[in-house]
Amino acid sequence: MEATVVKTGTEGKTWGGGNSPLKASYGKMMMWFFILSDALTFSGFLAAYGFSRFKFVDAWPIPDEVFTHFPFLHGVDAPMYYVAFMTFILIFSSVTMVLAVDAGHQMKQNKVILYLFLTIIGGFIFLGSQAWEWATFIKGDYGAVETNGGQIVQFLNKDGERVALRDFAVTATGARVEQTRENGIWFKEEAEYFPTVSFEQVKAGLLANDNILVRVQNKDEHGQHIVLSREESIAKVMNDGVMVVEGANLRHNEYGHPLFADFFFFITGFHGFHVATGVLINCIIFFNVIIGTYERRGHYEMVEKVGLYWHFVDLVWVFVFTFFYLV
Repeated sequence: MEATVVKTGTEGKTWGGGNSPLKASYGKMMMWFFILSDALTFSGFLAAYGFSRFKFVDAWPIPDEVFTHFPFLHGVDAPMYYVAFMTFILIFSSVTMVLAVDAGHQMKQNKVILYLFLTIIGGFIFLGSQAWEWATFIKGDYGAVETNGGQIVQFLNKDGERVALRDFAVTATGARVEQTRENGIWFKEEAEYFPTVSFEQVKAGLLANDNILVRVQNKDEHGQHIVLSREESIAKVMNDGVMVVEGANLRHNEYGHPLFADFFFFITGFHGFHVATGVLINCIIFFNVIIGTYERRGHYEMVEKVGLYWHFVDLVWVFVFTFFYLV
């Protein structure tokens, strides 16, 4: 049996790694291979998130109740507004990247510099916004109590509005003994281990305020968290409560199931790493455009290749935003 030889271009010559097939250079083909493999990685992460959410659907936090902050608007309930702003910035940076690639095809150096600069600024704004969102998520706003079974109970007033622990907890009397290596549990520094209020202060405050109720993780048939009666609230905290939780980390989460925080940190952090890498590469390409490297080469293919990566990062965020924040 004779092997079949595919001939292209000049008769009798086989493809030697030039601009065929698909008229794509080697560099662009490798970028597409990387994007495909990375897309499968993100797909696996989002699939794991979806399975976990489905398994713990009754205890899963509602994103509209978690991401309600906006910088410089303290006390204003703005659910998902800042996340929407971050998404707009990243998508707009993708538009400026398209314009940079198009300007490169036309060999317009100054326009490439302008649009790449705007793309880099958009990337920095997104990264700064994500850092602020992480800090807010970690710090928390209201606080909660974790039960012996690992459930999170939150506190409301009789109007159904969330109440922060510090607003009703009884103020401690006398100086508290600082925890050290010698007299108790310690973790680097005391301030890193202890919440702003103790569990005993929360229990005392609950008993002293008749208008405080408890909301548990589980949801009713309408998808809303179940709110206990006054008597049930007291019994729940007094009998099952273990510790105060403020904010979120990889072990405890005031917003609900701990897996929510785990996936939040991992998925958004992994995407943020991609954005940071893209910004770094864009800065390198930006510098090369300024010094005329691609003008001397006679083409701006490097801008096009990094543009493919940047569009992929933007597209991944659209899926993260949809599945993690909206659904």
